Amino acid sequence: MKDELARRVAAGDQSFSHFSYEANELERLEETFRSYAATGRGFTRHYVHDDRESERYGVAPGRFTEWEDFPEGSDLLFYEGLHGAVVNDKVNLAQLADLKIGVVPVINLEWTQKIHRDRASRGYSTEAVTDTILRRMHAYVHCICPQFTETDINFQRVPVVDTSNPFIARWIPTADESLVVIRFRNPRGIDFPYLTSMIDGSWMSRANSIVVPGPKLDLAMQLILTPLIERLVRDARRA
Repeated sequence: MKDELARRVAAGDQSFSHFSYEANELERLEETFRSYAATGRGFTRHYVHDDRESERYGVAPGRFTEWEDFPEGSDLLFYEGLHGAVVNDKVNLAQLADLKIGVVPVINLEWTQKIHRDRASRGYSTEAVTDTILRRMHAYVHCICPQFTETDINFQRVPVVDTSNPFIARWIPTADESLVVIRFRNPRGIDFPYLTSMIDGSWMSRANSIVVPGPKLDLAMQLILTPLIERLVRDARRA
């Protein structure tokens, strides 16, 4: 990835990043989704982030392990990543996923988190992180954002403190300084009165949206997702 990025930049392409479609094996991901749906089988690999993971997988940081088959006997496939609901002229991953969940902070909060993380854990300067953010914006707009239209449920964290200039923010807003907007693509069958009664401080902002205090995110996910996942497993076992 680093070599390809250097080549693109040298050629004048300032928009290539790991967000970009062409930086990812989307056809292979689609094949995995389709294979698992049909047979319960597929393959995966791990990206090694640091020395600790390098010890575990025997691969240098910044590289992938070899492809390997899924363990047998699983009830469902859980994919966590940036491209699980991509729909473009080559693939349609969204149609193959039974439950699509988007989890994202509002953009200024996302930038604040990235700046603090990259400076603290990777030793980058604010200027270097800003350059990375700018380079990723094209792919973020065209490859990442459209997926949140395809998702069944979105959890969006919204700070209630000033983040108007994330490039000088001294700290990341805490959960207590945030709200979470939960949007249901199809609210039919969602028991909103039950959710608002179980989650203290929550309210409905639209007919398909509920707002919860930041510290209640885990509880909200448990209440909303647990029955949906249990239903998926039951349906899969009946099939």
